[in-house]
Amino acid sequence: MCYLKLCIESIQKNSSVQHQIIVHVNEGADGTLIWVQANRIEHTFSLENIGVCKALNAAAQLAQRHFIIYVNDDMYACPQWDTFLSEEIEQVGSQSFMFSSTMIEPRESGNSCVIVQNFGDALENFQEENLLQADLEKFAWCGASCPPVLLPKALWQKVGGMSEEFSPGMYSDPDLSMKVWQQGCRVFKGIGKSRVYHFQCKTTGRIPKNDGRKTFLRKWGILPSFFYKYYLRMGESWNGKLQEPKKNLQFWMQELRSHVLRQFT
Repeated sequence: MCYLKLCIESIQKNSSVQHQIIVHVNEGADGTLIWVQANRIEHTFSLENIGVCKALNAAAQLAQRHFIIYVNDDMYACPQWDTFLSEEIEQVGSQSFMFSSTMIEPRESGNSCVIVQNFGDALENFQEENLLQADLEKFAWCGASCPPVLLPKALWQKVGGMSEEFSPGMYSDPDLSMKVWQQGCRVFKGIGKSRVYHFQCKTTGRIPKNDGRKTFLRKWGILPSFFYKYYLRMGESWNGKLQEPKKNLQFWMQELRSHVLRQFT
């Protein structure tokens, strides 16, 4: 609950406009449900931990604005995070896009889309002032898929939100991106100036994990990593709308690998 409080406080303090904040409370046995009720925060609730897919779908039912952005509770929204997203919405000129803010994380995770800079890995050692004063460089990048994710509400509804066959949530992010790609969207842009600090807290261990990689492979016929690399070109510098993947020898070899693996799943 402490991370959730900080997350909401940062949104309220560091946003340029007032947002409709909706929280899904899983179980709420730690006092979270009482806290959101006492603070009149819009919320949905489940007696059990239903995972991120069902939680996001439930919360999205209450959304009244034209855009949906979902954020993990262990994130701190930096100043003007929403200003830079709003500017991108005005510039994109369509209602078919997926944007991601750029995460700042305390340790290396192999994700080329993040800024690695340690401002604390827990609330007890969070260096908020140092974070706010830091001059960190990151340009726009390809492959928006991981939260914070922003997309038009109409597009969210068109693709059916999160696919609940991925519950509790492993690999639901690339699945959502694939569904959006299938709708013809080619704007998957990471906004370098829109920042959130991510504590990298491990909450997924509370419930059994699904084999989302296998589910994705069966559903789409390719591996999530293949989709990220050849379709979304994740982590590459942004140079405009994405094009169809270049089908060179390496592409065909990796696609064949996906097809072979699918036969054994």
